Amino acid sequence: MPIVQGLFALKRVQKQWVSVVVDAVLLFVAFWLAMLVRLENISVLFEGHYWVLIFIVCPFSIFAFIKLGLYRTILRYIGIQAIKVISLGVILSSGLLFIASSFVDIGLPKSVPIIYMSFAIVFIGGSRAIVRTVFSSGVKKEGESVVIYGAGVSGRQLVTALALSHEYRPFAFVDDDVSLHGTVIQGVHVHSPSIIKKLVSQNSVSKVLLAIPSVSYTKRQKILQSLEDISIQVLTIPATADLISGKESYSDIKEVDVADLLGRDLVSPDSSLLGQNIKGKVVMVTGAGGSIGSELCRQIIRQSPRKLVLFELSEFALYAIDKELAEMVKVLGNDIEILPMLGSVQRENRVQAVMESFQVQTVYHAAAYKHVPLVEHNVVEGVRNNVFGTMHTARAAIAANVETFVLISTDKAVRPTNVMGTTKRMAELVLQALAKEDNNTRFCMVRFGNVLGSSGSVVPLFRKQIALGGPITVTHPEITRYFMTIPEASQLVIQAGAMVKGGDVFVLEMGAPVKIVDLAIKMVHLSGLQVKDIDSADGDIAIEFSGLRPGEKLYEELLIGDGVTGTEHERIMTAHEVMLPWLELEVILKKLDIACHEFDHESIRDILLKTPTGFSPTDGICDLVWSAKHKKVKHNKVVH
Repeated sequence: MPIVQGLFALKRVQKQWVSVVVDAVLLFVAFWLAMLVRLENISVLFEGHYWVLIFIVCPFSIFAFIKLGLYRTILRYIGIQAIKVISLGVILSSGLLFIASSFVDIGLPKSVPIIYMSFAIVFIGGSRAIVRTVFSSGVKKEGESVVIYGAGVSGRQLVTALALSHEYRPFAFVDDDVSLHGTVIQGVHVHSPSIIKKLVSQNSVSKVLLAIPSVSYTKRQKILQSLEDISIQVLTIPATADLISGKESYSDIKEVDVADLLGRDLVSPDSSLLGQNIKGKVVMVTGAGGSIGSELCRQIIRQSPRKLVLFELSEFALYAIDKELAEMVKVLGNDIEILPMLGSVQRENRVQAVMESFQVQTVYHAAAYKHVPLVEHNVVEGVRNNVFGTMHTARAAIAANVETFVLISTDKAVRPTNVMGTTKRMAELVLQALAKEDNNTRFCMVRFGNVLGSSGSVVPLFRKQIALGGPITVTHPEITRYFMTIPEASQLVIQAGAMVKGGDVFVLEMGAPVKIVDLAIKMVHLSGLQVKDIDSADGDIAIEFSGLRPGEKLYEELLIGDGVTGTEHERIMTAHEVMLPWLELEVILKKLDIACHEFDHESIRDILLKTPTGFSPTDGICDLVWSAKHKKVKHNKVVH
């Protein structure tokens, strides 16, 4: 259909002029047909006063259509609003015809304007409906054949969006709504999900596109489980919030969010808690450029603080988050001052100077080393940053009269088997002890599990390994973890800070833990591939077990003891854990400081074991500097 293709290839202004000319012609045709129907005499076509009348009415009618916005509507997306505009415009045109004929005594029958109105609505509205039908049925036929899961509003919008792309061609809808089965929507047939396997196998369908952004995660998981056996790649449209905000569009097809595989709905935030320690206040985030820190900053900006202080050691990370937040503030139209500050949490005087200078009221302490194997290999720096960095930041907060201090902790602080988890438990002990001292700062800590999509998370690693054709590496077939999304974790931290009384340990009810190997298998299947194993030697992606890394646990926990109580948020609990008074803990910290200064790894381990952190190491000392020195000493003894 070269003519249709040529019309769609015109520039926007040219298309509008074509619409104006076509509408003018249709108005003329509607008028003369109305005259012929009413007078049943073709001789009226040769009466000049009727031509004068329609030449007066037509320009004013087109002007009315322009003012009503008819020509701003894109023909291929014409909907009910456009029909309303057409109807109103034609009614105005008919009214004008009646008024004009009354002022000019030409003997126009009073029924002609009504007949004219009927013809005009049919012609002008019908012409646009024909254009849309032609476009949706015949113009877009190339691209990969796909099935769209969900024939609701989002599915229909997706079909419209795909019409502009050369990548995908909608072959069929599947939907759980029985009343839609057997119907045709925008030229696409709707089927039951029960025959999706047949649709895929018989029609060379390459992908399934999920167009169900508003359903619960539990429902999405059931749908994904039903698609796993087909081994077809599953993609999805963005979440409803991103679509509404304009951040993403229906055409932004992407891989299934791994949060969909967790099997639980995300924890809904309590809006009254979110803004309590932020709105109108000066807020500071340490580690502002990290995975959690940067998302905390995004969430904080939405709660309208007066100022947001970004404290970060990495220059590049600070630059990136500062630039992103500046753009975000412009979009939101908020008058928020963002203050990017370089510095280390290990320099107490620098942290205190920043807090005092900007009169910080709320601190979210996210600056920490969190990767278990890296901290095992760099013990002194792990202790310095996680334990003493927290202590220095907390003491600076006390000196600067900060109102609320929230520590981002981890489930690895519970009965830790590695140095990282132990240092985080030590950091908790520091805050618990300081909370009992005489000061004006309220301290609390928030524990949660692994964060999906954060740096070092298994999810980006698995995606990369699948893209490269495998193998996927999993440390152990039985290893399990609790998971949550970055926004969910950040919202939990903010809400917990609003409930702090002093020394509180908050934990999230995170549902059932997820087996890492099961997560890997799901990701393979939803990529349209098969796992290669003994039973399926001709599969696509192999899964290999590399063995537990230094300090790694098979299972993670969120509570040390059984003392847990609820809070005003139904999914947030507070734990009652063992603590030490500050005078007692201070002695331990001084010994630990000396051991770190002297790089005495044996003493560091001994101190960590004797402090009530529950540290139960599964490996010997793994610090790389210590290992190198140890090997050197052994070598020298052998030589001598």
